[in-house]
Amino acid sequence: MGLYRANPQDGVVWITGGSSGIGRALAKMLAAAGYTVAVTAREGDEIEALIAESAPLSGRILSYPCDVTDEARLENTLAAIESAAGPVVLAIFNAGTYVPVAGENLSVRKFRRTFDLNLQGVINGLVPVVRRMQKRGFGHIVLLGSISAWFGWPTTAAYGASKAAINVMAQSLKYDFDKINIRIQVANPGFVNTPLLQLQQTASMVPALMTPEDAASRMLRGITRGGFEIAFPKRLVWGLKLTSMLPRPVRHWVINRLTRWSSRPLSFGRAGSRRSNDA
Repeated sequence: MGLYRANPQDGVVWITGGSSGIGRALAKMLAAAGYTVAVTAREGDEIEALIAESAPLSGRILSYPCDVTDEARLENTLAAIESAAGPVVLAIFNAGTYVPVAGENLSVRKFRRTFDLNLQGVINGLVPVVRRMQKRGFGHIVLLGSISAWFGWPTTAAYGASKAAINVMAQSLKYDFDKINIRIQVANPGFVNTPLLQLQQTASMVPALMTPEDAASRMLRGITRGGFEIAFPKRLVWGLKLTSMLPRPVRHWVINRLTRWSSRPLSFGRAGSRRSNDA
């Protein structure tokens, strides 16, 4: 018998960071597939519009606002979801931020903010949900990584490092989760055209840019099919996998060419680093 794979009859999907981008699109697709979807985002994020849009769908979307960096409150949020809507059988930890880091303008605050949200924010929800899944004897977890986890890209010293940590954490936990019937997957999407990417003025320098809907659709296919890593788009993934095996000087040259980074002024890093937002 294979590892558990979530289905709508068993319980609820919990998505963090579901107010925009991939999380929002994925919440609607899961509701269309018949799931009850509990969306956690920060206070003030536009969840009500998402709930209204999901009204005609076979499933439903519920709002459970919380800051994922608040450990105690996030655990209480999970308890509230299960008390009101049912057991969480699929947890998708999508909340995150991209704060560009320029080597000539380093800031401890940027690294702390990134790791607090992208890594610790995942752990704050992962620990209590795994305890509950273990008691029930099954569960399904998806962690959002990034292709930037495979090697360094310009401006991703904090973001890429946090996503690399997500990947290694998932790889390590899989050994034990396999024994307790909890499926864990890590999704490593390519570049997604979100308002955050536009705000950072980086959309023009990244290859194979996807819409949030396209990314969510590919992610949902991966969740449904199973398998450990969900990486897309394939045309970019295979190229980067091969690039990761190149000698470092060659890889550095390739990334410089792809991003046209060597032609960017140093002041770009300073201007872009002042803004951040949750995915």
